Amino acid sequence: MRPGLIDLAAARAGGRALSASDEFFASKSNLLKPGRGVFLEGKYTSRGKWMDGWETRRRRTPGFDWCIIQLGVPGVIRAVTVDTHHFKGNHPEACSLTAAALAAVPKAAVLKRAAQHWPELLAKSPLGPDRENEFLVSGDTRVTHLRLHIYPDGGVARLRVWGEARPDWSRLRSRSGPIDLVAVQHGGVPLAASDEFFSEPINLLMPGPSVDMGDGWETRRRRGPGHDWVIIRLGARGTVQEVVVDTAHFKGNFPESCRLEACDAPDLDPAAVPDERRTWRELVPRTKLRADRTHRFRAVGSSGPVTHVRFNIFPDGGVARLRVFGRPV
Repeated sequence: MRPGLIDLAAARAGGRALSASDEFFASKSNLLKPGRGVFLEGKYTSRGKWMDGWETRRRRTPGFDWCIIQLGVPGVIRAVTVDTHHFKGNHPEACSLTAAALAAVPKAAVLKRAAQHWPELLAKSPLGPDRENEFLVSGDTRVTHLRLHIYPDGGVARLRVWGEARPDWSRLRSRSGPIDLVAVQHGGVPLAASDEFFSEPINLLMPGPSVDMGDGWETRRRRGPGHDWVIIRLGARGTVQEVVVDTAHFKGNFPESCRLEACDAPDLDPAAVPDERRTWRELVPRTKLRADRTHRFRAVGSSGPVTHVRFNIFPDGGVARLRVFGRPV
């Protein structure tokens, strides 16, 4: 994961591969799955070698293959990773991207025609086999959909669209109740963590309940003094009312206790991590946790406006989800 950015197209964040020119050997939906893709020696289907990615048939006519993707989290794209993991003699020689911001998703036929005229986001760029091909993207345009082009055909294991969420805050502010200020779909993002040996802290902020122990944040076993922590930038500056800490699926490895602190640093660069010179206020005091359980805490007093939270776990372990409910200011 890139610091301060999230994968806007990830399937678990709601990203969807809507249509493709061809998916003869392997499905377009694989592009947005977690992980880098696996290779199973000797596994074949009726159409050929099974591949964990999107793979088109060999093109015998002019042109190129493409796939239209709806981002799970609309936002500004800063970089993309086109991963050709395990695609060696069958990877595309190049790729490009076009993108658009759509208020609503039209019918498939209309979408295909419209996508032919979307502005270019990434010019045609060479791809290497069996590697994470990284490309920077310039501009500050909000995007909801993109089209990946591969030249002329071949296979791509995964597509990662790194960016900053741009939710519709005018709509969110009009809601009557509190919203989850750290939810990935609202722009929440981890900036730094003490440890992410078993799994990444971004999992804490994903929508919906966790599916298993791997779908949370888990640190290695701590053998020395101290404790683990993660610093998260809120999607919007806000006041905190309630905190939810869910240890679902963590039974013999949940933290003994947790604490939540917050600071207000609206002047800080979005990718910068608040340091100890900032004033950190305690919102949830150190409190014991239980295995495989949803814990709800009222924020201590009035939090005032905050931009970042620091979630501390003692001494180590795993947590499935963190929710920080409040109101944007």
